[in-house]
Amino acid sequence: MMRQAQSETRQIDSLLPERPFRNTRQDASGPTAHRAIDLDQLRNHIRTLITLEQSAAPLISCYLDLVVGRHGLQPQRFDRRVRAIRQTLSGQDRERFDEALERIQVYLDREIRPKTRGVAIFARAGERPFFLGLQFQVPLPDRLSLNTTPDIFHLVELKDTYHRYVVLISTEESARILEVNLGAITRELWSIRPELRERLGREWAHQHYQNHRRDRGERFLKEKVEILKKLMTAGGHTHLILAGSALMTARVRNALPRRLQAKLIDVVHAPAGASVDDVVLATLSSFINCEQQESLDAVAELVSALRRDGLAVAGTAPTLEALRRGQADVLIMAQAYEPGWAWSCGHCGRAAITLSQPGRCPHCHSSELQSESIKELMVKLAERQSVTVEFVHNSDALMDLGGVGCLHRYATPDQDHWARARSAS
Repeated sequence: MMRQAQSETRQIDSLLPERPFRNTRQDASGPTAHRAIDLDQLRNHIRTLITLEQSAAPLISCYLDLVVGRHGLQPQRFDRRVRAIRQTLSGQDRERFDEALERIQVYLDREIRPKTRGVAIFARAGERPFFLGLQFQVPLPDRLSLNTTPDIFHLVELKDTYHRYVVLISTEESARILEVNLGAITRELWSIRPELRERLGREWAHQHYQNHRRDRGERFLKEKVEILKKLMTAGGHTHLILAGSALMTARVRNALPRRLQAKLIDVVHAPAGASVDDVVLATLSSFINCEQQESLDAVAELVSALRRDGLAVAGTAPTLEALRRGQADVLIMAQAYEPGWAWSCGHCGRAAITLSQPGRCPHCHSSELQSESIKELMVKLAERQSVTVEFVHNSDALMDLGGVGCLHRYATPDQDHWARARSAS
């Protein structure tokens, strides 16, 4: 970003870097930043963002799809957003906005890694400066916003869509067990490559080799399954994908115990010469499809609970109230859900949907009120309470219910009263 120091009105050329990305130093996430972010780290970052103390200085939330950016995304789109935001600011707020925006540009110019597909950056200048840059190997939507608090909606959506799973890539002579978090390989949990063929013709006759190979193959298969079982249990993993040749994946699948069979979501056939990155990319598509089906299953559970007058509500106001009370267990939101804005109180946490924001909170009389996207407000309330969030694509049933709903952890006293009244009648 270029800036004329002597001009009060600063010209922002582009938020997107015009020269090739360089990886010259660690990013703002800390000493482990060159490793891909795993699910637990993302949860911690989200927790940091939703508990970040507010400041008088504005905070920028910036999301970028770098692949689109490198292949023709019009940078003028962000220039227009920058100009539109700057027009709403004056004096010190404008200076702090420009300072935070310049820090974002430096990060984009110098610290993006080659495999990065999507970036989320949060920046604030002033007396309480804050900067957090997160890089992912999956895309994020383009968005630039300014508020007193960070916009975390797209991070929560990414967490739900891509979270994590285990891949076993298997051949007759080798095996690799990989942990995939948020679309990237974060750990190689186990790897073994027996060099049996080197002994052929050197120590054994061909028949001896074939018999030994058959016995050894059975032991190797049992060993893979046993290690996989231990790793899946120890790591708390709930999704497994097998990859490799059709013969080996079939053998491994048949050898899986019932507990692992229940966690198996797909089998991906991969040629012997396929790279690990290509295999993981193929498994990622399978995992996303599985996640979308799980989200549709959550909608079906919501509809069923509503029909039974069970522990569930649907619609914007009832869902927001359930989240505010801490009653929600699972928040189910349509990807196309666009409810508008609400106000929330920074002092007591109350929130409401009204045509206009009151001067003070009607509950605690605090003046610490702010307008916020209802979607953003809902996911923040959910994250604070460790509520599971399911984002749903292409569900007419959910849209018919208002685009959002939640399953409850417990019934309110009023609900218990009406349930007892119905049972007595």
